[in-house]
Amino acid sequence: MCGIAGIIELGSHRTPDLLTLRKMAAAIIHRGPNEEGFFLDPGVGFAHRRLSIVGLSDGQQPMFNEDGSVVVTFNGELFEYPELREELKSRGHVFRTHADTEVLVHLWEEMGERMLERLRGQFSFAIYDRKQRVVFLARDRVGICPLHWARRGDTFYFGSEIKAILGSGKVEPKPDLRGIDHIFTYFAMGTRRTMFEGISSVLPGSFLRIQLRPEGEIADIKEKIYWDLPFPDHGDEHVPSETKAVEEFREVFSEAVRIRLRADVPVVSYLSGGVDSTAVASTATRIRGESIPTFTIQIADPRFDETDRALAAAATIGSKPTVVTLHGPDISAAYPELVRASDCAVVDTSCAALLCLAKEVHRQDYRVALTGEGADEGLGGYPWFKGSRLARLFDIGGVPVSALARRIHLALLSPETPFSRVQKAWEYLGSRHAYNDLYGIMSVSRTLFYRPETWSKLEDHTAYEDFVINRDLVQRIHPMNRALYFGYKSLLPGLLLNHKGDRPAMNSSVETRYPFLDEKVVEYCCRVHPKFKLRGIWRDKHLLRCFASDILPRTIANRPKAIFRAPFGNTFFDEPAEYIDQLLSRESMERTGLFDTEKVIEYRKTFRQFGAAFGRRLSIEMGLTAVMATQLWYHSYLGGGLCDLPVWNPPPVDESVPAVIRKPPTQRLSAMVT
Repeated sequence: MCGIAGIIELGSHRTPDLLTLRKMAAAIIHRGPNEEGFFLDPGVGFAHRRLSIVGLSDGQQPMFNEDGSVVVTFNGELFEYPELREELKSRGHVFRTHADTEVLVHLWEEMGERMLERLRGQFSFAIYDRKQRVVFLARDRVGICPLHWARRGDTFYFGSEIKAILGSGKVEPKPDLRGIDHIFTYFAMGTRRTMFEGISSVLPGSFLRIQLRPEGEIADIKEKIYWDLPFPDHGDEHVPSETKAVEEFREVFSEAVRIRLRADVPVVSYLSGGVDSTAVASTATRIRGESIPTFTIQIADPRFDETDRALAAAATIGSKPTVVTLHGPDISAAYPELVRASDCAVVDTSCAALLCLAKEVHRQDYRVALTGEGADEGLGGYPWFKGSRLARLFDIGGVPVSALARRIHLALLSPETPFSRVQKAWEYLGSRHAYNDLYGIMSVSRTLFYRPETWSKLEDHTAYEDFVINRDLVQRIHPMNRALYFGYKSLLPGLLLNHKGDRPAMNSSVETRYPFLDEKVVEYCCRVHPKFKLRGIWRDKHLLRCFASDILPRTIANRPKAIFRAPFGNTFFDEPAEYIDQLLSRESMERTGLFDTEKVIEYRKTFRQFGAAFGRRLSIEMGLTAVMATQLWYHSYLGGGLCDLPVWNPPPVDESVPAVIRKPPTQRLSAMVT
């Protein structure tokens, strides 16, 4: 993985400013500490920060095709690049490097936009076709690699992180209240919207095509979704025998692990001890013929400590794990860095633990880690799927008892929340499913903590309106697949791949890879019948557990799902760090003007009085954490003054050090200019 950035002049042929590009690249140096490179042309400028993983000696970017007419800046990995490379060479294309990046410029020559059909991996990139005057920005199918953009006047800025765009000095950071509302609805940013006004994300599985025009004419910008989850219509699911299903899954999953071991640097694995991460590490060990180094987090709280499970799993695969032990104060101390890394508020405290884990991976000089994320999304592993299945058992004779049960639960959870708000979300999504239950627990904190002025400014907008979903497809697919579809669209790109994945890892220059999110694995999980996912009420990930039983002890293969968590209240509110009291002080709360100061103060004192029933206490703890994290984000990016912590500022550029300009092969390959 790397960091990319760029400037596109939409209405002129003015060459972008090199110093501005250098500032954008400097803001994301953590994504690519090994090298940097720049490309300049009339109307277009690219920047690249490189984390060297494939083609260590000759993979410098931006990179060109044979005649220099196509240039690319690329972040990510293309796992089938050796096969693509040989195919393209057989068609006469000339390769100058050993890097996977180079296949992109040749695929563009061959296929144009349709090149995305051939890419298997995790990626975001920008291609400039100098002959057609087309800039093409694309993001991988499920949203592993981030890509953001902003338009100011007739200038277009893009970058792997929002910091790159802010680093230009041309885009002023302003809060987007609707983006903030995403945090209080479903934990994270999974749509186009960000917490910054006027800064957007490229959607997973989509691209932007910018057709530049003659001098003085404004460019055309077209957005297109090139891929969506291929769930079959209800009744058309793939229903093989169980033996056949396990064999089919084994084939696609093993291949996914195998190609993710491709690297010119060592590959390690995160290991929690659950069936997901253990299946990944065990399969990698079998493919390599030797154990793979593993890294494990220990939360020093008996309610969340999974170390015994992880050590048992490591012993099974013959690995000696590195264990990173974290206490509440460690997580609290890491939170400011986590929020800066994520460019937004973060509610899930376990994300800070993963940031600390990546630091240890980096300290031991590793750059690539496999993880087990994505199994629960594809195979129904979360407990809310079971609760939803159980509720639907009471829907007999067309009577929606489960909907009534959800309404009663909401009334018990949050008597303050008008049912009309929930009903609007249900209607917008076109379905009531498991994620309604999960996000309902978070959403009630909006009613508790928003000021009346905040509600007024939202103007009855619901965060669900920002989701781009195929409602026709949702209506046609199996009820369980409806929930899986929405999880792939919301929890996965927002929380798991951003706050838990790319950002905390790349903050320490570590690339994370996800076998369960391989294109063929995702497509198989979509296609296969839900009975292979949730069997009955209690057996989640049935297909994965059957596969794992062949390679792991049954105690691991059948181990109950345990969501990786760290405490909320104990971390921030028992013995709070000084910055937390400062962020939640009356003065700071009044300064941002987002939250009901008196209610925040009241619930900080009283949240322990609430029991676990109906999720009331959990909702309050997550809500308080979201308030604190939003205040922290506001302080970090919008002028400071809320606490004594430093604010984020783009690092300075040493202009005495020449910039490395990559030039097309028809000119000098590279030149050093000041």
